[in-house]
Amino acid sequence: MSQLRKHLKFSWINRFRALIQKTRLGHLGKRVFLDKSIELLRFPKNIFIKDDVVIKEGAKICSCNSTAIVRIGERTTVGYNTFIFASEKIEIGNDCMIAPFVYIVDSNHQIAREIKINQQPNETAPIRIEDDVWIASNVTILKGVTIATGAVIAANSVLNQSVPAYEIWGGSPAKKIGERK
Repeated sequence: MSQLRKHLKFSWINRFRALIQKTRLGHLGKRVFLDKSIELLRFPKNIFIKDDVVIKEGAKICSCNSTAIVRIGERTTVGYNTFIFASEKIEIGNDCMIAPFVYIVDSNHQIAREIKINQQPNETAPIRIEDDVWIASNVTILKGVTIATGAVIAANSVLNQSVPAYEIWGGSPAKKIGERK
């Protein structure tokens, strides 16, 4: 059991919060901790959360249209004030740690000169975060990225390309800075 889960108190308020959200979501697993002030936005039936997940205060998870999917795997923690916004698909594996203030978005706004900026469409590409990944605080993950099993993303990084298994990446834009031993 993780250090975080040892200190959680599953009060009747949390159980009531989960019961209400369970009716709105595509799936809500067992023993899920939904902290206060989380938001499950737009199309919550397209959000699937497996067992033993922790979602901390202020997190926002959005299925931004009727076909967008968000999946969060078992024993994953989503930190305070993290934003997960899917226009296509965001999949997060099992046993991941996502620190506070992480921004995961699978779309970019186009910026063509001949079209007014507020009329331009988004470009989308799915994001896949495999099992046993740690994403540190204030990381931004952009469209089309895959973070392979066991990878670590250092704090304050901007990730715009895929990361191989067990590598440590950091910076803006992020690049390889080491490997897990």
